Amino acid sequence: MSELHKFLFEGLPVRGMLVRLTDDWRELLRRRETLGAYPAPVGELLGQMSAAGVLMQSNIKFDGALVMQVQGDGPVKLAVVEAQPDLRFRATAKVVGEVPADARLAAMVNVNGQGRCAITLDPADKKPGQQAYQGVVALHGDRGEPLQQVSEVLEHYMLQSEQLDTKLILAANDDMAAGLLIQRLPVEGEGNLGSRNEDEIGINEAFNRISHLAATLTKEELLTLDADTILRRLFWEEQVARFEPLHPRFACSCSRERVGAMLKSLGREEIDGILAERGTNVEVGCEFCGLQYHFDRVDVGGLFTPERDQLPPTSSVH
Repeated sequence: MSELHKFLFEGLPVRGMLVRLTDDWRELLRRRETLGAYPAPVGELLGQMSAAGVLMQSNIKFDGALVMQVQGDGPVKLAVVEAQPDLRFRATAKVVGEVPADARLAAMVNVNGQGRCAITLDPADKKPGQQAYQGVVALHGDRGEPLQQVSEVLEHYMLQSEQLDTKLILAANDDMAAGLLIQRLPVEGEGNLGSRNEDEIGINEAFNRISHLAATLTKEELLTLDADTILRRLFWEEQVARFEPLHPRFACSCSRERVGAMLKSLGREEIDGILAERGTNVEVGCEFCGLQYHFDRVDVGGLFTPERDQLPPTSSVH
C-alpha cells in the first residue's frame, strides 16, 4: 500500500515528508500499457513528478487540485501530474519521437531551452470570475544552466514562488515512485528579510544540516528501504516527531459523461465525419488511465438530442 509520512524536527522550524507510491504506481503503468508503455526515462520522469505532486499537495492547505506540468521542445512534449486534496493522483505524458535510453530532463523536454514547469492550483469550488493560480519557472538555474533533475526544478520553484528553502530527493522505477521533502518553515514576524540576527542564522544552520543529511540518501536506498529505516538512518541524532501515515492512491476522474461532453463540444458535423471514417464507433481513450470509451451512432445521436426528446435509457452497455 502506498504511504506518505509527515514528520517534524522537534525544536526546529523544519518539516519533512516521505512518500512511497507502490501498488498504485504499478497500476498507473499497467493501465498505460493499453495506449503503449512509456520509454524508461519517461516513466522515471513521470514517477518522480507523481511523487513530487503528492508531496506538494500534502504540503499546502488548499481545497482543489494541484496540477504539475512540464512541457517543452524535446521528444516529451508534455508530462502532467494531478494530485487531489485527498491524495488521489493521476499522471500522463505525450511523447513524440525517440527518447534515448539514457536521456535526462534537458534532453527529453528542454532541447532548445524552451522548457517550462508550471504548477497550477485549481480550486474545487470556483467562485464566479475566480481564476486558478499558476506559477511558472524555466528549466534552467539562475546562471542559465539547464537543470537535469525534476527535483532541482521544483526546489527552484519553491524558492522563487514561496520563498521557502526546500530539499527534494526523488526516484522512480517500474515498481515504485518515491520522494523525500525537507523544508524550512517560515518564521512568524520575519518581516525584514535583509536582517541576519542570531536566530535567523541558527535557523538556516539547522535547515542546512538536515538538508545535507537528506542529500546523502541515494535513489537506490529511497526505492528499496522502508520508511522507518530511511528516517532512522538519516536522522538518528535528531528528535523527530512523526504523524500517522496517509495513503495516496491512483484514481482517474474521467467518466463517460465527461467524454460525451467533450465530443458534443466538437459539434455534430465533426463527430459524424469521424463515424463515417471509422465505420461503427467513435472511440476515445483516456490518456491518464487508458480506459476506452465507445460511442456508436445511437450514442452520438443521444448526445445531440435535447433531453426532453430522448427516450428512456436502455440497459445496453458500451
